[in-house]
Amino acid sequence: MKLINIGYGNMVSSEKIVAVVSPDAAPVKRIVQEAKAKGLAVDATCGRKCKAVIVTESDHIVMSALSPEAISNRTEED
Repeated sequence: MKLINIGYGNMVSSEKIVAVVSPDAAPVKRIVQEAKAKGLAVDATCGRKCKAVIVTESDHIVMSALSPEAISNRTEED
């Protein structure tokens, strides 16, 4: 299992990531709100602005203060 640092010491398993998207679009905002209502949202921003939303296999949503590009670069590193 490879863990990806998503900022401020928070890690996510790279094998469980389905998508990394920007939180600005209305459909993504809706997905985040639904996940919060179901208790499936994890806020890993440490009080900073959310710049990326990570969707996992288990329908959990992880919000990160790093950009989607930065997270993508970290998943590609070996």
